[in-house]
Formats: sequence, C-alpha cells, structure tokens
Amino acid sequence: MNVIARYVKKQTVYTKQPYAEKMMNSGVFMGLAGFLFFISLWAAGGYFLFTRPDFAQFQGFLPLPALKGLARLCVSEHFWTSVAASLFRVCAGILIAFIVGFPVGLLIGFYRKIQVLTYPPMQFLRMVSPLSWMPIALLIFSSFESAICFIITMATVWPIILNTSLGVVRVNPGWLMMARNQGATDIQLLTRIVIPASIPYILTSLRLALGVAWIVLVPAEFLGVSSGLGYIINDARDTMEYDLLMATVLAIGVIGFCLDGSIQILRRYLNWGHD
Repeated sequence: MNVIARYVKKQTVYTKQPYAEKMMNSGVFMGLAGFLFFISLWAAGGYFLFTRPDFAQFQGFLPLPALKGLARLCVSEHFWTSVAASLFRVCAGILIAFIVGFPVGLLIGFYRKIQVLTYPPMQFLRMVSPLSWMPIALLIFSSFESAICFIITMATVWPIILNTSLGVVRVNPGWLMMARNQGATDIQLLTRIVIPASIPYILTSLRLALGVAWIVLVPAEFLGVSSGLGYIINDARDTMEYDLLMATVLAIGVIGFCLDGSIQILRRYLNWGHD
C-alpha cells in the first residue's frame, strides 16, 4: 500500500506541472537532447578533421554518408543475416556463461568457505583479457563458431559470477535465520529465498555480460567467419568503404542499446516493489 500511495502522490505532483515543464523533466526529452548533442559533436569534429585534404578519403565517417550507408545496410539481406549470426553467437556465449556462472555465483555467495577458496584463482582468471584466449580457442575447437562462443563465454562468465554472488551476500540475513529456525534446508533457502531476492542482481549481471559480449564480439569475428557484424566491419575496412564501416558501427550501437534497454525494462518490472 505504501508503494501505491507513493506512486499516486508522484503522479499527482507530475500532473500539476505545466506542459513545458513536464517535457523538460521527462527522460525522453533529456535523452533526445543528449543524442542531438552527440550528433552535433560528431558532425563538428568530423567536419573539422575529414574536410582536410590529407583526410578527404575518410569523409565516409561523417554523419550524412554514414546514415546513407546505414540505409543501404537496412535493405541488404547479407546485413540481416550477419545481425542474426552475431546475435546467435552472443546469446549462445552468454547462455553457456550463465549455465556455468549462475550456480557458481550462488555457491560462492552462500558458502563462505567456497568464497575464500575460489577468490584467488577467480580473480586471476578474471584479469586475463578475453581476446588473449583466441589462440587457445583456435587450437581447442575445430570451427570458428565454437571458438567465438568460447571467447564470449570467457568474457561474460565473470560478471555473472560476481554479481550473482553479490546478490546472495546481500540477502537479508534475518530472512535466512527465520527460515532456518523453521527447519528449512540449504536447498530450500536457495530456491525460495536467495534466488528470488537476488533476481535484480542476476539481471544486472546479464546486462553487464551483454555489454562485455557486444564489445568482444567484433574482434572475435575477425577470426575467419564469413558473416557477422565484425566481418562487415573488417570487409568494409579492406575495401575502404568507410561509410559502410561507420554505418555498421552505428548499427552495433543501436542493437546493443535496444538489448540493454530490454534488460532494464525487465529488471524494473521484476523489482517494481523496491523502488
């Protein structure tokens, strides 16, 4: 009831504001203003740099050629095939990382001895650059697809483990003590108290993992595949089609922004009662 009362009060204050003030205070307006400011900086910096005679060949990096290149990509079947291939690799890598990292994070957060035992090796492996696993991945796996998924998994398993364990540690100890006094077992504590209470942290771990995977994806797709957003960037660089290269960068940003926003919406929906 307190949550509902706060929401009604907030909406009542909001509706009394003038229309212009509402627009200025809305997140959509502020986000649009920030986006326009970014475009302005891009255009000004690009015009200052790429209009010089020595850099005239790089005018494809300017906003207008890049947007035209993005329009060309949107009607290209190969582009959408590459988007699907990249999304599959990212989802497969994160899924494997979640299958491994989620139970490990639960155990590390729930059992103090396991946390102390695994801390040194986990911190050591976490500091290894994901891209340094490339030669090992090529030696272990027979296909480039498997190697890319392995690299993405190695990059994303650590944020999943760390944030899941953090969510477990921050569960109200009073809830656990009360359940133990009622005779609850460790499995019951994990399934009925710890995991539901840790859902916001688990979703945050997936959000962080998605950001890391999206960063690692492009250089990982330089390995030798014939599809994917990284492949398009590499091919555009080799053919000096800089408008398509910049357009692909924009496409990566838009797709990543949409994926990140979907996880944020899901997190707010599952955590609405705590806001």
